[in-house]
Amino acid sequence: MNRDTVVAAIGTILREEMSHPHLDRFGPDARLNEDLYLDSVQLLQLMLSLETSLALSIPEEAIGRQDLSTVADLAALLAPGGQDDRAAAAGEPAAPADGVHGEMPYDLKIHCFVSCLCDGLKARGIDHRPFYFLIWDAEFAITDGFRLAYHSDAMDHESFRYWFERLYGVPLLAWYDHSRSKDRNVATLLECLERRPPDECIMVMLDMFHLPERENKFNQNPFPHYLLVELSEDPAVWKVRDPDFRWEGPIARDTLLNAIRQPSVAGGYRFDPSLGHPPADADLAAFFEACFRPEANPLIDAVRAIVSAHAEGRGGLALADVDGALRELPVITIRKWAYEHGFAFFWRALGWPDSAFQRICDEIEALVNGLTALHYAVLKLARTQDPAQVAPILAKLDALDAVEFSLKRRLGDAYEAWREARPGLGRPSSHRERLTA
Repeated sequence: MNRDTVVAAIGTILREEMSHPHLDRFGPDARLNEDLYLDSVQLLQLMLSLETSLALSIPEEAIGRQDLSTVADLAALLAPGGQDDRAAAAGEPAAPADGVHGEMPYDLKIHCFVSCLCDGLKARGIDHRPFYFLIWDAEFAITDGFRLAYHSDAMDHESFRYWFERLYGVPLLAWYDHSRSKDRNVATLLECLERRPPDECIMVMLDMFHLPERENKFNQNPFPHYLLVELSEDPAVWKVRDPDFRWEGPIARDTLLNAIRQPSVAGGYRFDPSLGHPPADADLAAFFEACFRPEANPLIDAVRAIVSAHAEGRGGLALADVDGALRELPVITIRKWAYEHGFAFFWRALGWPDSAFQRICDEIEALVNGLTALHYAVLKLARTQDPAQVAPILAKLDALDAVEFSLKRRLGDAYEAWREARPGLGRPSSHRERLTA
């Protein structure tokens, strides 16, 4: 089997098995996401079909590879010798010579609400990384029928709002009123945009599924997402800044308003990052203790409960449905990268060696890749409906639990060392401060 054979098999599966509608650009150089519109779940489904049809055995470490961009990349991974070639050709940015103590060469795009708030802080040289303490265990939902959801109508962002104001001194003002109609809220948005002071940011939730010109890596429908908008010189076009996806550019006003009016979304804020200041040590300590959950890993617990419910047939559930129940797992999995910002903040403050930080980053990557491999095993379980696969999946969850608890123990140790090094903080709180005021 050579790479041309694998490329042909990829095209056949996309066309005949997955009935994929975006094959006009298919070829070895076609980009998996930008040209073929394959999201992370569809890519795993494609790999599973290739494993079955070509009698391959895909190593677990290959499933979570971050450097797969094109059809040729995927073929090189699966064809003999492909893995080594891709590893050598991986275009990861080089770390600076002084590592965590220098300028970080990248930022995390894992939570749209937080990315919008932190965008103005970064531009003013204020360290935004502590705000990511909220993300690695950020709220999600288990809906009726044991389905995992990264967003639900019952969720709000009041904890983010409270801590952003307390830490950075920037009032976060809601212009969206949930008691009013969509039309009235759109009218309020237009008024805010017309009166916007130069430094003010206006943030709006919209349904990204209705912005076909924008990247949608998770191919969600609906896809609630926050971004920043302002008027342009052309009344028919607005300027859009999407810090989470590192994109900015013009989009037609009517297209944006249609995405904002969707029943799947509701929310918006305005704030002035020029008012921001670095957090006080006492507020940072209170924030960490409010967010930190050393005794539980909520996402792993939720996945375990969902797999078990389907395996036991609870409420009429079946193994064939478990892939749909965990469809949104990748959207929540990427939040675990937030640990990197947490460790980076403490490491930089304490002057601890970069080599130890890099080892921890490897473990964070192993956690994220392990959750991706776990998701692949879940897709295989749904396809085969083989009860014998349940026990290995639960064992994988136990192993990932141990990895995340280990990370949390060392993060807690780093926090204690940071606290002891800050004069005037005193002993840690005997109980956690509530997330909201």
